[in-house]
Amino acid sequence: MMDVRRAVERYRGGDAEAGIESWHAFSFGPHYDPGNLRFGAVLACNEERLAPGAGFDEHPHSHTEIVTWVVEGELTHRDSLGRESLVRPGDVQRLSSASGVRHVERNDGPGPLVFVQMWLAPLTPGGDPSYETVRGIADSTPYAVPEAGALLHVRRPAAGERTAVPDGRHVYVHVVRGEVRLDDEELGAGDAVRITDAEDVEVIAVTAAELLVWEMS
Repeated sequence: MMDVRRAVERYRGGDAEAGIESWHAFSFGPHYDPGNLRFGAVLACNEERLAPGAGFDEHPHSHTEIVTWVVEGELTHRDSLGRESLVRPGDVQRLSSASGVRHVERNDGPGPLVFVQMWLAPLTPGGDPSYETVRGIADSTPYAVPEAGALLHVRRPAAGERTAVPDGRHVYVHVVRGEVRLDDEELGAGDAVRITDAEDVEVIAVTAAELLVWEMS
């Protein structure tokens, strides 16, 4: 079963005066939608746009796996574990908040910052928080989040290219950029598909595209 969610259906949040624009694909913060709380392990898929100098001041997280994909610009990350890093396009950042951690996310660069941040529910709450950044992840190398029973696949098909969607109990496909076709559906940037019991599904790129695909048990 496939459930297509369009970019225009997302909840708009953020703070325009502070240079923050947010688009939420799931129930989030002040926007409560009891019918859209999660899909598989995915609790949130937020597209964030930060103007130069804008950002999120120190705030807490717990019992959540937070995976960030930068689309444009550079994301400055600092946390209570003593980590500080710059995350750039092609990098995967994961903050395992576990029993609790605090962090700051900012655009300290000269240009706009766009990133997609996805929150996943852990299989078992608690534990020790951790952090890592994988630089320049390749299309053929899935990124494992074992704490959530999930794999992230990055796909960058060229125009006309076909790419397989992994089989799985729950598969979440988010279009970062470009246009693709999945079955009879045309999908553009910000669109997503939630697939239950995925089997032998493939995506055809209408234009050069970039996809984030979660495979969940």
